[in-house]
Amino acid sequence: MMDIVHRTFSGAFLSATLLTFELTVLSMLLGIAGGVVLALCKGGPAPVRWLVDGYVWLFRGTPVLLQLIFVFNVLPLWSLNFSPFTCAVIALTLNEIAYMAEIVRGGLLGVDRGQRTAAHMLGLSEPKILRWVVLPQALRLILPPTGNQFIGMLKTSALASVVSVGDLMLTAQRQAAADFDYVSALCAAAILYLVLTSVFTVALRRLERRFDVNRRAMTRRTERPVPAAA
Repeated sequence: MMDIVHRTFSGAFLSATLLTFELTVLSMLLGIAGGVVLALCKGGPAPVRWLVDGYVWLFRGTPVLLQLIFVFNVLPLWSLNFSPFTCAVIALTLNEIAYMAEIVRGGLLGVDRGQRTAAHMLGLSEPKILRWVVLPQALRLILPPTGNQFIGMLKTSALASVVSVGDLMLTAQRQAAADFDYVSALCAAAILYLVLTSVFTVALRRLERRFDVNRRAMTRRTERPVPAAA
Protein backbone atom coordinates (compact mmCIF):
# COMPACT_ATOMS: atom_id res chain seq x y z
CA MET A 1 0.00 0.00 0.00
CA MET A 2 2.78 2.42 0.89
CA ASP A 3 4.46 1.70 -2.45
CA ILE A 4 1.28 2.77 -4.26
CA VAL A 5 1.04 5.98 -2.21
CA HIS A 6 4.72 6.72 -2.77
CA ARG A 7 4.41 6.27 -6.55
CA THR A 8 1.18 8.25 -6.74
CA PHE A 9 2.76 11.34 -5.19
CA SER A 10 6.18 10.94 -6.79
CA GLY A 11 7.49 13.69 -9.01
CA ALA A 12 7.54 11.48 -12.10
CA PHE A 13 3.88 10.50 -11.78
CA LEU A 14 2.69 14.03 -10.94
CA SER A 15 4.58 15.46 -13.93
CA ALA A 16 3.09 12.77 -16.16
CA THR A 17 -0.38 13.58 -14.78
CA LEU A 18 0.07 17.24 -15.66
CA LEU A 19 1.18 16.27 -19.17
CA THR A 20 -1.88 14.02 -19.55
CA PHE A 21 -4.10 16.89 -18.38
CA GLU A 22 -2.53 19.28 -20.89
CA LEU A 23 -2.84 16.76 -23.72
CA THR A 24 -6.50 16.09 -22.93
CA VAL A 25 -7.58 19.71 -22.52
CA LEU A 26 -5.66 21.03 -25.52
CA SER A 27 -6.87 18.29 -27.87
CA MET A 28 -10.43 18.61 -26.62
CA LEU A 29 -10.60 22.40 -26.94
CA LEU A 30 -9.16 22.30 -30.46
CA GLY A 31 -11.57 19.48 -31.28
CA ILE A 32 -14.54 21.51 -30.06
CA ALA A 33 -13.48 24.53 -32.12
CA GLY A 34 -13.00 22.43 -35.24
CA GLY A 35 -16.26 20.58 -34.61
CA VAL A 36 -18.21 23.84 -34.44
CA VAL A 37 -16.69 24.94 -37.76
CA LEU A 38 -17.56 21.66 -39.48
CA ALA A 39 -21.07 21.66 -38.02
CA LEU A 40 -21.69 25.15 -39.40
CA CYS A 41 -20.26 24.06 -42.77
CA LYS A 42 -22.96 21.38 -42.91
CA GLY A 43 -25.37 24.19 -43.73
CA GLY A 44 -23.30 25.25 -46.75
CA PRO A 45 -23.42 24.22 -50.41
CA ALA A 46 -23.46 20.56 -51.43
CA PRO A 47 -19.69 20.21 -52.19
CA VAL A 48 -18.84 21.55 -48.73
CA ARG A 49 -21.31 19.16 -47.08
CA TRP A 50 -19.78 16.25 -48.99
CA LEU A 51 -16.30 17.18 -47.81
CA VAL A 52 -17.50 17.41 -44.20
CA ASP A 53 -19.30 14.08 -44.46
CA GLY A 54 -16.17 12.49 -45.93
CA TYR A 55 -14.03 13.84 -43.11
CA VAL A 56 -16.42 12.59 -40.43
CA TRP A 57 -16.69 9.20 -42.15
CA LEU A 58 -12.89 8.83 -42.36
CA PHE A 59 -11.98 9.77 -38.79
CA ARG A 60 -14.91 8.06 -37.11
CA GLY A 61 -14.39 4.92 -39.15
CA THR A 62 -10.70 4.34 -38.41
CA PRO A 63 -9.02 3.57 -35.04
CA VAL A 64 -7.46 6.41 -33.07
CA LEU A 65 -4.33 4.30 -32.64
CA LEU A 66 -3.93 4.05 -36.42
CA GLN A 67 -4.32 7.81 -36.74
CA LEU A 68 -1.72 8.43 -34.03
CA ILE A 69 0.83 6.14 -35.65
CA PHE A 70 0.07 7.62 -39.09
CA VAL A 71 0.66 11.20 -37.95
CA PHE A 72 3.80 10.26 -35.99
CA ASN A 73 5.39 8.28 -38.84
CA VAL A 74 4.09 9.93 -42.02
CA LEU A 75 4.42 13.65 -41.27
CA PRO A 76 8.25 13.44 -41.08
CA LEU A 77 8.22 11.92 -44.58
CA TRP A 78 6.66 15.20 -45.74
CA SER A 79 9.34 17.24 -43.91
CA LEU A 80 6.89 18.04 -41.10
CA ASN A 81 8.86 17.26 -37.98
CA PHE A 82 7.01 17.68 -34.70
CA SER A 83 7.55 16.49 -31.17
CA PRO A 84 5.69 13.36 -30.03
CA PHE A 85 3.41 15.56 -27.89
CA THR A 86 2.49 17.75 -30.88
CA CYS A 87 1.87 14.69 -33.06
CA ALA A 88 -0.45 13.30 -30.38
CA VAL A 89 -2.34 16.60 -30.17
CA ILE A 90 -2.74 16.70 -33.95
CA ALA A 91 -4.03 13.12 -34.18
CA LEU A 92 -6.37 13.36 -31.18
CA THR A 93 -7.70 16.73 -32.35
CA LEU A 94 -8.42 15.51 -35.88
CA ASN A 95 -10.29 12.55 -34.44
CA GLU A 96 -12.24 14.62 -31.92
CA ILE A 97 -13.30 17.16 -34.55
CA ALA A 98 -15.26 14.43 -36.34
CA TYR A 99 -17.20 13.50 -33.20
CA MET A 100 -17.77 17.06 -32.04
CA ALA A 101 -19.06 18.03 -35.49
CA GLU A 102 -21.87 15.51 -35.10
CA ILE A 103 -22.58 16.56 -31.51
CA VAL A 104 -22.77 20.25 -32.43
CA ARG A 105 -24.87 19.50 -35.50
CA GLY A 106 -27.32 17.54 -33.35
CA GLY A 107 -27.51 20.44 -30.89
CA LEU A 108 -28.20 22.96 -33.65
CA LEU A 109 -30.91 20.75 -35.15
CA GLY A 110 -32.48 20.44 -31.69
CA VAL A 111 -33.37 24.15 -31.63
CA ASP A 112 -36.92 24.80 -32.78
CA ARG A 113 -36.95 26.30 -36.28
CA GLY A 114 -39.67 28.65 -35.10
CA GLN A 115 -37.01 30.46 -33.08
CA ARG A 116 -35.13 31.30 -36.28
CA THR A 117 -38.33 32.41 -38.00
CA ALA A 118 -39.25 34.71 -35.13
CA ALA A 119 -35.75 36.20 -35.09
CA HIS A 120 -35.91 36.82 -38.86
CA MET A 121 -39.22 38.63 -38.39
CA LEU A 122 -37.56 40.86 -35.81
CA GLY A 123 -34.96 41.83 -38.43
CA LEU A 124 -31.95 40.02 -37.00
CA SER A 125 -29.19 38.98 -39.39
CA GLU A 126 -28.17 35.35 -39.71
CA PRO A 127 -24.92 35.76 -37.68
CA LYS A 128 -26.84 37.48 -34.88
CA ILE A 129 -29.53 34.78 -34.94
CA LEU A 130 -26.83 32.14 -34.63
CA ARG A 131 -25.04 33.96 -31.82
CA TRP A 132 -27.97 35.21 -29.74
CA VAL A 133 -30.77 32.75 -30.48
CA VAL A 134 -29.54 29.38 -31.74
CA LEU A 135 -26.22 28.78 -29.96
CA PRO A 136 -27.41 29.61 -26.39
CA GLN A 137 -30.24 27.08 -26.75
CA ALA A 138 -28.13 24.49 -28.55
CA LEU A 139 -25.47 24.75 -25.84
CA ARG A 140 -27.72 23.01 -23.32
CA LEU A 141 -28.06 20.07 -25.71
CA ILE A 142 -24.37 20.02 -26.60
CA LEU A 143 -22.85 20.15 -23.10
CA PRO A 144 -23.82 16.66 -21.78
CA PRO A 145 -22.38 14.68 -24.72
CA THR A 146 -19.37 17.02 -24.77
CA GLY A 147 -18.75 16.09 -21.14
CA ASN A 148 -18.75 12.43 -22.11
CA GLN A 149 -16.28 13.22 -24.89
CA PHE A 150 -14.00 14.94 -22.37
CA ILE A 151 -13.89 11.81 -20.22
CA GLY A 152 -13.40 9.68 -23.31
CA MET A 153 -10.54 11.91 -24.48
CA LEU A 154 -8.82 11.54 -21.12
CA LYS A 155 -8.80 7.76 -21.46
CA THR A 156 -7.99 7.85 -25.17
CA SER A 157 -4.96 10.03 -24.47
CA ALA A 158 -3.31 6.96 -22.94
CA LEU A 159 -2.75 5.75 -26.51
CA ALA A 160 -0.26 8.60 -26.94
CA SER A 161 2.22 6.48 -24.99
CA VAL A 162 2.60 4.41 -28.18
CA VAL A 163 4.28 7.36 -29.90
CA SER A 164 6.61 8.05 -26.95
CA VAL A 165 4.62 10.80 -25.25
CA GLY A 166 5.69 10.79 -21.60
CA ASP A 167 2.14 10.74 -20.27
CA LEU A 168 0.78 8.91 -17.26
CA MET A 169 0.47 5.58 -19.04
CA LEU A 170 4.01 5.56 -20.44
CA THR A 171 5.44 6.62 -17.08
CA ALA A 172 3.65 3.77 -15.34
CA GLN A 173 4.90 1.28 -17.92
CA ARG A 174 8.50 2.49 -17.68
CA GLN A 175 8.62 2.46 -13.90
CA ALA A 176 6.97 -0.95 -13.74
CA ALA A 177 9.47 -2.35 -16.22
CA ALA A 178 12.36 -0.82 -14.27
CA ASP A 179 11.66 -2.62 -10.97
CA PHE A 180 9.07 -5.22 -12.06
CA ASP A 181 6.54 -3.79 -9.60
CA TYR A 182 3.58 -3.64 -11.95
CA VAL A 183 0.97 -3.63 -9.19
CA SER A 184 1.98 -0.37 -7.50
CA ALA A 185 2.83 1.41 -10.78
CA LEU A 186 -0.44 0.57 -12.51
CA CYS A 187 -2.51 1.18 -9.36
CA ALA A 188 -0.90 4.61 -8.97
CA ALA A 189 -1.72 5.41 -12.60
CA ALA A 190 -5.30 4.22 -12.10
CA ILE A 191 -5.70 6.45 -9.02
CA LEU A 192 -4.43 9.51 -10.87
CA TYR A 193 -6.67 8.80 -13.88
CA LEU A 194 -9.64 8.55 -11.50
CA VAL A 195 -8.68 11.87 -9.91
CA LEU A 196 -8.55 13.56 -13.33
CA THR A 197 -11.85 11.97 -14.35
CA SER A 198 -13.50 13.18 -11.14
CA VAL A 199 -12.19 16.73 -11.63
CA PHE A 200 -13.51 16.84 -15.21
CA THR A 201 -16.88 15.38 -14.14
CA VAL A 202 -17.43 17.92 -11.36
CA ALA A 203 -16.35 20.86 -13.53
CA LEU A 204 -18.60 19.82 -16.43
CA ARG A 205 -21.62 19.25 -14.17
CA ARG A 206 -21.24 22.73 -12.75
CA LEU A 207 -20.99 24.10 -16.28
CA GLU A 208 -24.17 22.25 -17.27
CA ARG A 209 -26.03 23.72 -14.29
CA ARG A 210 -24.79 27.18 -15.20
CA PHE A 211 -26.27 26.95 -18.69
CA ASP A 212 -29.43 25.12 -17.67
CA VAL A 213 -31.74 28.10 -18.01
CA ASN A 214 -34.91 26.16 -17.22
CA ARG A 215 -33.51 24.74 -13.98
CA ARG A 216 -32.24 28.13 -12.85
CA ALA A 217 -35.60 29.74 -13.58
CA MET A 218 -37.40 26.99 -11.66
CA THR A 219 -35.00 27.36 -8.74
CA ARG A 220 -35.65 31.10 -8.57
CA ARG A 221 -39.40 30.51 -8.57
CA THR A 222 -39.23 27.91 -5.80
CA GLU A 223 -36.95 30.09 -3.71
CA ARG A 224 -39.20 33.14 -4.08
CA PRO A 225 -40.90 33.82 -0.69
CA VAL A 226 -44.61 33.16 -0.53
CA PRO A 227 -46.56 36.27 0.51
CA ALA A 228 -48.13 35.96 3.93
CA ALA A 229 -51.89 35.63 4.07
CA ALA A 230 -53.76 38.73 5.11
